[in-house]
Amino acid sequence: MSPGNEYMNKILDGRKLAEQLNSRLKNCIKTARELTGIQPKLGTIQVGNDPASETYINIKAKTCNEIGIEFFKIQLTEKVSKNELLENIEKLNKDDTIHGILLQLPLPEHLKEFTNEFLSKISPNKDVDGLHPYNQGKLFNYDETLASCTPKGIITLMEHYDVNITGKYVVIINRSNLVGKPLIFMLLKRNATVSVCHSYTVNLQSHVKEADILIVAVGIPNFIDKTMIKEGVIIIDVGISKRDGKIYGDVNFTDVLPKCDKITPVPGGVGPMTVASLMSNCFTCYQIHMKSKGMEIEKNKIP
Repeated sequence: MSPGNEYMNKILDGRKLAEQLNSRLKNCIKTARELTGIQPKLGTIQVGNDPASETYINIKAKTCNEIGIEFFKIQLTEKVSKNELLENIEKLNKDDTIHGILLQLPLPEHLKEFTNEFLSKISPNKDVDGLHPYNQGKLFNYDETLASCTPKGIITLMEHYDVNITGKYVVIINRSNLVGKPLIFMLLKRNATVSVCHSYTVNLQSHVKEADILIVAVGIPNFIDKTMIKEGVIIIDVGISKRDGKIYGDVNFTDVLPKCDKITPVPGGVGPMTVASLMSNCFTCYQIHMKSKGMEIEKNKIP
């Protein structure tokens, strides 16, 4: 449901900002290609035909094509072996024309337990998802060169809309490598006080009620309502679920809207920012590659 006009100033519009960032990046890529004669290229690996993964891959491919990143996809069968997947990752690592590598997650059940091993085999300099242990370690020291895309998108969105993070109490309901853990260091870097809640948290509501900024990524539709939050909270809704053909976030948007100060919509909030951050990371990988070849692209050209 769209917010009424009186609430429009509360919306952290990720779709609008992502369009601006992608437009700026398109110009950067055009300039870089004119300087080097080389086009940035993203290599992706998809295992199986999961409908959600197919949708996400298509969105990434469409965005790449729009901004000037060449998109290359390896499609593997659902029953692919561990060794075959490792061989394909190594194939992309060795391909000098591939600047960024993305392994689409989640993997099929027989491969899920090896997810971290697969991610660790991707070259750190081609790690567009920021999930290699090397890049995660750099984040521990507040180096966000190749930070995980969803957290990067969240921070970019908040900073664009002048959300004051310094000194604020931020509650994250998620502890995954994709969202919760990277956010801890990115928020600490900006002098927030951070609590991370999860399925074993005792009296979750007591933490949520105190949050100045609430970041929710649990995948449960309408998990947060107005009774759980304090007046003036800023809410970042990372969750996305589909029921009966409708898309829901983790937050009951219409219920909390009058009470919160700022909020991301679902869809149109964090999702587009995640894709924009992926594109930015791919350009960063391209930059790293070009520098290794003695052709340094000015850092101020990164959006």
